Amino acid sequence: MGKTLQALSESVLGACRTARLKLATAESCTGGLVAAALTDIAGSSDVVERGFVTYSNEAKAELLGVPTEMMAAHGAVSAQVATAMVQGALSRAPVDLAVAITGIAGPDGATPGKPVGLVYFGIARKGGAARVERHNYQGDRASIRAAATERALELLLEAAGGR
Repeated sequence: MGKTLQALSESVLGACRTARLKLATAESCTGGLVAAALTDIAGSSDVVERGFVTYSNEAKAELLGVPTEMMAAHGAVSAQVATAMVQGALSRAPVDLAVAITGIAGPDGATPGKPVGLVYFGIARKGGAARVERHNYQGDRASIRAAATERALELLLEAAGGR
């Protein structure tokens, strides 16, 4: 893990400990990289409760309760699905905070209006409204996934009150 991701992960864990928050991740295009960055830090089990890797639409529906009609209407890479993913993580895990990531890391998968590098993030605390961000990252698959992982950690840090 790079120094930036390690420092961010340590900051997220520290902020969550201070605020007594448990967290979950709901990841699609990052494939568990956010959970991996957090759990690379020894002792993270007091904060990280679970990670959902929901790469397929079926997994999003089964594990997080994302309506299949929503994915059909808006696509798996959409603000609506990112919101449903983060809400699903909060409702299906005993946590206070969750982040969701869905996007197109490439090199394939682009559709009209949805280029490679398009990533939606959902962030929410239990009982609060979900916030969604849309980013368009440039680069290859690895750099898009790395950038998305870093932003997800920043969002967790902000939501935990660490920034």
